[in-house]
Amino acid sequence: MTVRKAWVVAGSAVAGGTGFVTLLVVGTYMAAGSLAGGVGGTVGLAEGTVPAAYQSIVRKWGNLCPALNPALLAAQLYQESGFNPKARSPAHAYGIAQFIPGTWATHGVDGDGDGVADIWDPADAIPSAASYDCKLASYVKDVPGDATKNMLASYNAGAYAVIKYNGVPPYRETQNYVKTITSLEKSFARPVGRVRPSQQAAGAIYFAQKKLGTPYLWGGNGTADQGGRFDCSGLSKAAYASVGITLPRVANDQYNAGPHPRRDELLPGDLVFFSSDPHNSRAIHHVGIYVGGGYMIDAPHTGAVIRFDPIDTAEYFGATRVTKDGAAALPGA
Repeated sequence: MTVRKAWVVAGSAVAGGTGFVTLLVVGTYMAAGSLAGGVGGTVGLAEGTVPAAYQSIVRKWGNLCPALNPALLAAQLYQESGFNPKARSPAHAYGIAQFIPGTWATHGVDGDGDGVADIWDPADAIPSAASYDCKLASYVKDVPGDATKNMLASYNAGAYAVIKYNGVPPYRETQNYVKTITSLEKSFARPVGRVRPSQQAAGAIYFAQKKLGTPYLWGGNGTADQGGRFDCSGLSKAAYASVGITLPRVANDQYNAGPHPRRDELLPGDLVFFSSDPHNSRAIHHVGIYVGGGYMIDAPHTGAVIRFDPIDTAEYFGATRVTKDGAAALPGA
């Protein structure tokens, strides 16, 4: 398959007698060459990316120091625990921020002012994570380079290593940690201005279009033993795998694979998501691949086939413009 091959898609019949949808794939590439992209300006938290119970805490404590911001703090928490306040790791790290007891004893704070610093309570653990980040930032404030990256490197390798190497040390683990968190930050950030179009969008749509009419299979990944059938997130995962991007298997994790364009900024290839809770991306239960004109290609449910469906339903949650770095940063990708 070549990109040129994907461009020739002009229009396809929509299942259920709803007419024809024009796939504006060429427009995606034209826009990619003309729009400035990325997140700029003050970094805020995108709506719904953090469970509602923790949003206000992350917003407040994510602004504790200049090296930190709410989206970066959210990215750390997601990477550490997936926002699970009961998470336990084999390394004996506990809670939503994955503190080990020794570090907690020194850096745990009573974030909610109830007189107890509880490693299991997000109202304490999230402020503690922010406080610890900012303390590390203060240790390396005179080191050349990006203050945020130096802070993250200190979190992984220790402030001494950052000072010794005058910046992010040449340790593969530390460099990967810094890249992972800064990539994930873009997935939690509220976009300022237009989001750069995806260079892989046309190929993902081309793959999905070839699967139209294929019966749905819950848990389906399109393998031969499954008769080439998919469920919703299996289809989106396979579509982006066809253009060299590995997504997680579950829809609510796929939501964090890139920045989040507004409804009026959608472009073909964006993943569109649906949730029973409009304020919580962890409640997402369905995903489709946007094709333009208010329609997506999706694998909807048992008894149906892969088809075109409208995106404007009561449960429309939001969209993600998948990036290679954003997808690679996700756990399970």
